[in-house]
Amino acid sequence: MSIKDNKNKYNSFRDKYPFFEYKNYSFTRNDGSIKATYCFNLSDRYIFNPSIEIPARDFYNVNSLTDSELNNYIFHIGMIELISYWKAACPKKVIITPHKLENEQVDWWKKLYFHGLGEFFYLNGINETIDSFMTIESYGTKLDLSTINLKSDKAIVPIGGGKDSVVTLELLAKSDITIVPMIINPRAASIRTIETANYKIQQSIVVNRKLDNKLLELNKLGFLNGHTPFSAMLAFTTALCSAISGIGNIALSNESSANESTLPGSKINHQYSKTYEFEYDFNWYIKKFVHANMNYFSFLRPLNELQIAMLFAKFPSHFKGFRSCNVGSKTDEWCGNCSKCLFTYIILSPFIERNKLIEIFNKDMLNDNKLLPIFKELTGIAAVKPFECVGTPNEVVSSMCNYINNNDKPLLLSNLNLKYNNNFDELISDYNNENLLPKQFEIVLKNSLYD
Repeated sequence: MSIKDNKNKYNSFRDKYPFFEYKNYSFTRNDGSIKATYCFNLSDRYIFNPSIEIPARDFYNVNSLTDSELNNYIFHIGMIELISYWKAACPKKVIITPHKLENEQVDWWKKLYFHGLGEFFYLNGINETIDSFMTIESYGTKLDLSTINLKSDKAIVPIGGGKDSVVTLELLAKSDITIVPMIINPRAASIRTIETANYKIQQSIVVNRKLDNKLLELNKLGFLNGHTPFSAMLAFTTALCSAISGIGNIALSNESSANESTLPGSKINHQYSKTYEFEYDFNWYIKKFVHANMNYFSFLRPLNELQIAMLFAKFPSHFKGFRSCNVGSKTDEWCGNCSKCLFTYIILSPFIERNKLIEIFNKDMLNDNKLLPIFKELTGIAAVKPFECVGTPNEVVSSMCNYINNNDKPLLLSNLNLKYNNNFDELISDYNNENLLPKQFEIVLKNSLYD
């Protein structure tokens, strides 16, 4: 389907489905576990009931939270879950029934929807402004700030199974800060990561998130579909986990490279909810409207992808177990054919010897000519970067320059006149001061980086 056809479909859906309602939510707590279920209404035509469940752990204080406090956390998870369902038809009006939002909150949510769905709008040929793409009406009672006691000497570390969360987990595990890993919808790679770092699943926070299958049915029927800001969903889910565990710090693993837009010269960024801008906005929002003493930050924000790869290479016990490939996530393997696989191979190439890389990825990716189109996107030859969580062309080119200084020129470079601007040493010594790291975390990171 062409971009023009998608634009026509968008307008048609907006006319056919004029509103989307966040009707209500409910939750239960049983023996230290929590389950929340949501009800969304697409123009009285479709009802969606997604849910989340957090199994009990002996370090939770679920019963210490009042219903009023839990309402705040659980309601907000519904607010972010709503995006996945709203995008199916992009109704002009969003109605929030359970609770009244202040004007500042409405503006905040519109910004997140607009930029978090930037890739979705772009790939579907949708041209809107932040003022015109939807309105938000809200009703019901206002929510009160939570005052549950949170400990500042502990941190929740979300684990995805890739190299970034490995680095955060391992560096903080060796510090005086007490770490609790967290996994949403555990898969083999994420479980392997915590076990390799000598943690057990029962020592970790687990969240089971369930989408409503009707959304998948609508996708098959031709409703609108595309990328949503997963990391924003993670952010609000970790806030609930912070409250029930009494842990005041949430330490993400997003790097400075995520700040660069996917489409040069625009705000369209596949990684918008991994950017410093979102991190700053979320930290402001959570302190003002949810809990004043909760800290949400990325432990790796001062670093670029090259520096993270350098640190990851110090943990060879994770080489066989880590996974960053979305295509191969269900089969627990590197597919060897996507931009995530190729980028990870390239960014690790200055720090892990070639034979070991081939063993990890089961192929010599730099000598696979089928990957040339992706290689051009990663190196900035193509106009647009891959719509994936990958680093900057500058980092990729610097890695390749370092690679050919120590290896034969690979096939992917043989037919290209790539101009090398080798600032490898500059990137390795860089430090981005635009971050929200609490002092004790920054000390750990700097000691690890300059060790």
